[in-house]
Amino acid sequence: MAPAKAKTRTTLDRAGDVPLHAQLAALLRGGIRDGLTPAGTPLPSEAALCERYGVARSVVRQALAALAAEGLVRRDAGRPAVVAPPRQHRRLVQRSTGLYQQLAQTGVALGTRVLSLAPAEPPDEVVDFFGSRELLRLERLRHVDGAPLAYVRTWLPAARVAGLDPQQLTDASLHGVLIHRFGLQPGAGRNQIRAVAADKALAALLDTRAGSPLLMLEGQGNDQHGRPLEWFTTWHRPEQLVFDVDVSEGRESVQTRLDEPRWANAAAPAAGSASTAPPNSAPPGTDPLARAQQLVAELSAELERLRAGR
Repeated sequence: MAPAKAKTRTTLDRAGDVPLHAQLAALLRGGIRDGLTPAGTPLPSEAALCERYGVARSVVRQALAALAAEGLVRRDAGRPAVVAPPRQHRRLVQRSTGLYQQLAQTGVALGTRVLSLAPAEPPDEVVDFFGSRELLRLERLRHVDGAPLAYVRTWLPAARVAGLDPQQLTDASLHGVLIHRFGLQPGAGRNQIRAVAADKALAALLDTRAGSPLLMLEGQGNDQHGRPLEWFTTWHRPEQLVFDVDVSEGRESVQTRLDEPRWANAAAPAAGSASTAPPNSAPPGTDPLARAQQLVAELSAELERLRAGR
């Protein structure tokens, strides 16, 4: 037993600059986010964690307090901490408003880290949409409480957003910047949804495993004058986000199609499996509620298929 205990204690670096409680929180957080410690599972007791990692109880309590503040664990007096169910955020796919604004309306602060903003060679379909190759490629990582939620790649017309700076977009809404700085109001467009599997690059960005299922939302949007404004592709961690679809009797705006699955490609994402479309595009006699339910069922089935194939 003694050698095994000594081995586990080496996972904490006592010579480094990172406090022990932060290191312990990172270890426990990693197990939770990787699915190694499922929701509802009790963590080892404070005494057991002290013994396993060779730290004082105050270190363990600080680590658990950090995880509780992030919503990853539940703590009840006199009982070991329990892994909390993942918090789900909701996105209405028919709205032109971005993820930042939709989550802000529910009181959720969405953090944004800009990975790059620079001219780049766009894919052919993006060139066709804008009618130009003079484009900027914006790459961002969106997170909630430090946990990655989505990776976004956006193409923008370079001439119309001249002076756009990455600092303006850190922890901010792209649409808000386009409106207030450039007078560009995002308007009508088209969104597509499909389930894809994470490649190595996406897995690293979203802190998940290669091959894990992701929900990909791709869209093209115009400005208030009907001119092409943005082409975006967003890869979401599916356990943290729910796509909502509004359904009404007088308007059907959801089309569903289940394609053969394709692997996610960070350079050229695939087309979607569900999309928003203009009013009155549904076949006569279609039941809107039934079609919305079909969309949800197809997305769920695709995710289950991807999980089973991991």
